Amino acid sequence: MTKPAKQWYASWFDTPYYHILYKDRNYTEAQDFMDNLTNYLNIPEHGKILDLACGKGRHSVYLNSLGYNVTGADLSEQSIAYAEQFENETLNFKVHDMSKPYPDTFDAVFNLFTSFGYFEDERCNLETIKSIQAELNEFGFGVIDFMNTNYVIGNLIPEDIKTVEGIDFHQKRSVKGGYIIKDISFDADGEHFEFQERVKAFTLKDFETLFEKAGVHLLDVFGDYKLHKYHTQTSERMIMIFK
Repeated sequence: MTKPAKQWYASWFDTPYYHILYKDRNYTEAQDFMDNLTNYLNIPEHGKILDLACGKGRHSVYLNSLGYNVTGADLSEQSIAYAEQFENETLNFKVHDMSKPYPDTFDAVFNLFTSFGYFEDERCNLETIKSIQAELNEFGFGVIDFMNTNYVIGNLIPEDIKTVEGIDFHQKRSVKGGYIIKDISFDADGEHFEFQERVKAFTLKDFETLFEKAGVHLLDVFGDYKLHKYHTQTSERMIMIFK
């Protein structure tokens, strides 16, 4: 059976195969990034952080272990159901659409690891930034960690096969209509699956336009998880700090 995804981020993220394909993500690098980011922002002791599009909550759990009061929010009901096992008095998880304001304010709102630019309705991108603005307290910082599209497009691998847990994931990458697209097909559990990831190929200039429309101010841009200076063509990431 072929299973296409209309809202790919809603259906693909809710499958176990998404987590299998990306299981080898670098946890140490991610934790170092959280250390560097929270130190740079000087978030107060026991400060409140909203981890927006938190997935299964691994970054929320780590941030909580640093002493912060963390709320993890994600559209995927299955991811939140998994994350709820880690809840405690200062760590909570909620199913939430990030394009709508969360009913609380925070010292920082993190949107990490290219968890932006998925929406079919592009107005939701601006609405998400407006929502982050509404979620920040008087001294709060917003952070969007996005791929550097110039670097990604310049180093795009058109096609490959990644084998994880005995599943051959066929991946085809392209740039079409202002989106970076990855078509993923594989056979598992006696069925054939096809999914497509679509992320808007936002440049820094595109984000600056969105920030201006949302009424937020871009303070700094970093190019990697060690918070080195952003370079347009060579940086792998585009980590934007705003308020």
